[in-house]
Amino acid sequence: MNYDEAVKHTWAPAGGAHDGAGGGMKRERALLPSSFVQVSIDTGWHEMSQKHHWEHVYGSKASEELGWYEPRLETSLNLIQELGLAMDASIIDVGGGASTLVDDLLDAGYRSITVLDISEKALSLSRQRLGSKAELVTWRVGDMEEIDLPEGHYDLWHDRAVFHFLTGVDQQRNYRDKLLSALAPYGHFVVGTFAPEAPPTCSGLPVQRYSPEQLEATLGANLELLQHRKTLHITPGGVRQMYLYCHFRKTS
Repeated sequence: MNYDEAVKHTWAPAGGAHDGAGGGMKRERALLPSSFVQVSIDTGWHEMSQKHHWEHVYGSKASEELGWYEPRLETSLNLIQELGLAMDASIIDVGGGASTLVDDLLDAGYRSITVLDISEKALSLSRQRLGSKAELVTWRVGDMEEIDLPEGHYDLWHDRAVFHFLTGVDQQRNYRDKLLSALAPYGHFVVGTFAPEAPPTCSGLPVQRYSPEQLEATLGANLELLQHRKTLHITPGGVRQMYLYCHFRKTS
């Protein structure tokens, strides 16, 4: 059993059966074999305000009505396809929520996929949508500032619209440290953030907007910027948001 398979066994419907919202996580610690870390899906009291925000967002609107919704993440998928990863490459989608990226990755043949989000509601929506295919995915509930991730494990870390919510220097450094720790040697980082032309807020929260040079400087010398592109996203409400997508590779 590998790490993802072991973590997968910590996911179970609340009360032993799916409820109308698609079930939930058991709120307990799962003691994995000695070669693995101990995993907790509890986000901690100090994260509850952030968690409450995102649970409210996903609980108050249909996924198709959310500002960042796209039926298919074409730019991310194109960048991932260009990497030429093996089908058994370990992939994590950070802030994957109710995104359809996991659907397309499964359809493309990838079989070692982790989706991480702070919102149980968001992940339950994805699990419901996938049906029996959800069993092929490792689901993690947690906040990036708190969650433990396996060291040197992921060949690809994908993030569309999580990093730009980290507006503090300490938050950004913590994210970078987790990213570098969890990426395999020479692993890939595909990230989408708001570009300078985008609005200064998203979902009622302030965001940090980036040029390629600013993002490269923020992430530091251990990640090499290989390519970048901009994509205009128009929200369901008609708001124009320019995204910057970048592909970085860990330098060692």
